[in-house]
Amino acid sequence: MAEKFKKSYRFATLSSLYITLILTLLLSVFFYQNPLVFKVAYMLLFPVFCYPICFVIIQYRVQRFIYRSVRKIYDDIEMLDVENINRTPVTTDMQTLIKEVEKFALKRKSEIERLKVREDYRKEFMGNVSHELKTPLFTVQGYILTLLDGAMSDKKILEKYLNRANKGVERLIYIVNDLDMITKLEVGDLNLNYSTFNIVELIQSVFDLFEMKAAKKNITLLFDMQYQKPILVYADKERIQQVLSNLVVNSIKYGKEDGTTEVSIENLVKNKIIIRVTDNGEGIAESHIPRLFERFYRVDKSGSRKVGGSGLGLAIVKHIIEAHREKIYVESDYRIGSEFSFTLEKAKIPVTDHPKLQ
Repeated sequence: MAEKFKKSYRFATLSSLYITLILTLLLSVFFYQNPLVFKVAYMLLFPVFCYPICFVIIQYRVQRFIYRSVRKIYDDIEMLDVENINRTPVTTDMQTLIKEVEKFALKRKSEIERLKVREDYRKEFMGNVSHELKTPLFTVQGYILTLLDGAMSDKKILEKYLNRANKGVERLIYIVNDLDMITKLEVGDLNLNYSTFNIVELIQSVFDLFEMKAAKKNITLLFDMQYQKPILVYADKERIQQVLSNLVVNSIKYGKEDGTTEVSIENLVKNKIIIRVTDNGEGIAESHIPRLFERFYRVDKSGSRKVGGSGLGLAIVKHIIEAHREKIYVESDYRIGSEFSFTLEKAKIPVTDHPKLQ
């Protein structure tokens, strides 16, 4: 506080001292012929009265000048409310003003950069949504228009085109449902139904569900080891099944022929386990990993449409795991494979006595 006072009033103090000394010396010339007693009294009394008067006037004038200047700066850049300035006296400490302006400039620069990133993301998102929706829409429209042009008279073509149009509508519903779900997850409007269940059994059911899909590429779905006893966790079973399904389906889509998708369950801390889904597929370049969980983000811009999907799978996975207040991780070596892992809370009863989970 003393340092601020010194900086604030140094100018007024020195200015008043200089003015007082100069006036005292100048006026002493006019009183040179006066008696010694009068000159001594003048030399002692004049500075006593002159100095405080000069100090008050200079300090007041400097404060008013800087106040108006600072107020204009604040008004121009909309930095502070004028009422906030009125509550605090404006001093001659220009270093404080410089720091405030620099702080304001850095803050505004950071905000502008964030707005630019958001705007770029919004444009990309709108373009992706438009692309994802118009592809099945145009497909459905094409089949319907073909039928209306006379093709429906052929029963074989009618049934074939109606089935294809129906698939296009199903894809639209799939995308809209995913958008609806991720919106609810983002605003926290999706209630989780917690229960205790066996995660090994749930993983096996996901393997059974996508066994035929994996068989088309001769990909083997397997555990890293045999889990003889149940491993109980406390979470929303339906949502965790959705997480596992998305991760397993992705490993099949981007896995290589004759490859594997391996799931392991490991003890993390006393009340947590970590589930790892590992494949030996294409892998992901390091530059893509930071954006991997964004909505509609595609690693392979050219070929990704061939594998289908809404482009929302990993974004939904991330939000479901975060809704459980858990963490999700990804590690990948390009051309070698990827590993997605997430944590879950153990059930409060003993889960297993398997050595790996001790």
